Amino acid sequence: MIKGIIFDYGGTIDTDGMHWAEIIWNAYKAIGVNVNYEHYRMAYVHGERSLARFPLIKQEDNFLNLLTKKINLQTAFLVDAHLWTEMEKREDERKDLSNQIAKFCYDFVLKNLKISRPVIEELARQFPLVLVSNFYGNINTILEDFKLNLFQSVIESAVVGVRKPNPKIFQLGVDALNFKTNEVIVVGDSYEKDIKPANSIGCKTVWIKGTQWDKNAKFDEALPNQIISTIKFLKQAVNDILLAENN
Repeated sequence: MIKGIIFDYGGTIDTDGMHWAEIIWNAYKAIGVNVNYEHYRMAYVHGERSLARFPLIKQEDNFLNLLTKKINLQTAFLVDAHLWTEMEKREDERKDLSNQIAKFCYDFVLKNLKISRPVIEELARQFPLVLVSNFYGNINTILEDFKLNLFQSVIESAVVGVRKPNPKIFQLGVDALNFKTNEVIVVGDSYEKDIKPANSIGCKTVWIKGTQWDKNAKFDEALPNQIISTIKFLKQAVNDILLAENN
């Protein structure tokens, strides 16, 4: 019998299955940043690695602060690598465009949360929920910012010292629920970082299959218990798993 649910955060709750690299790229295009996609992806990887290596994100940073720091790392890389030559010697304009990109992304999340928050609130009335996320040490500030204080426990990689796709981080989530692994559903957008490791320890899984980082990757779609295209269908997916368990 299913007794609890573990949620991923980034790409699941905030973007409904779309990889953050695509969200930010859409913002680049909307703001009119003149760089090509491959160079942008190089900047995205640089930014993520920098945030993982250095304590640039502070515990008190809300999501707009986080995005602003992330985008500034990307755009500075593009200029320093001579991949965005029109912004060389135009530092103030680069920072202004970076801030516009960050605000575009923040507004996108606010819009998306109008869909995801009611779904999570409904499930929180039926199950205890735990959040398991690769994050920077400020996830509780993010949850407060977005009125998502719906989780009885939060397992954050920067705090516990374990990152996805290591299955141990999901085991910590299961332990926080105090259930058996086969009594827990894990909901995530990443096949490699959420679905495979959660499945490997015996959890049930719901994959919100959206735009992935590697668009040519192959997946075993028999592995997740349920595959959905949007979080709007999550309650039905959970009910389908419950029905299958009861049968």
